Amino acid sequence: MNAPLYNKDILRLAASIPHHQRLAGPQASVEKRSPTCGSRVTADVRMENGRLAEMGLDVKACALGQASAALMAAQAIGLSADELAEARDKLTDYLAGRSEDLDFWPGLAVLAPARGYPARHASIRLGFEAIAEAARMADA
Repeated sequence: MNAPLYNKDILRLAASIPHHQRLAGPQASVEKRSPTCGSRVTADVRMENGRLAEMGLDVKACALGQASAALMAAQAIGLSADELAEARDKLTDYLAGRSEDLDFWPGLAVLAPARGYPARHASIRLGFEAIAEAARMADA
């Protein structure tokens, strides 16, 4: 763990979350909360033809949770519910040490220093968990 946990890249991402406004009339909304730290992410979605067409986020999380939500939001539009669930699962596996793969989502390498801090994992997963669940609900 040579890189600092909260570096300028994390802080820059945390300050620039795409789609940071809630949607009016979403097809589905999901709120995920970390019991460890109280971080919370709410995701609103609209799906079209099985793909995420619009999303809105309300992120109340630490810098790591905000940075992770920013990375998720920058790439999620156009993906299917299955693809979003797969990304959520791969992030979970990486954080838990079951995988070394971060290439499944652009930019996630910036979060690699947090892998050694299990208390931060729930916050990092929130955005991916919320968008995957909301997409699944809207696509059902």
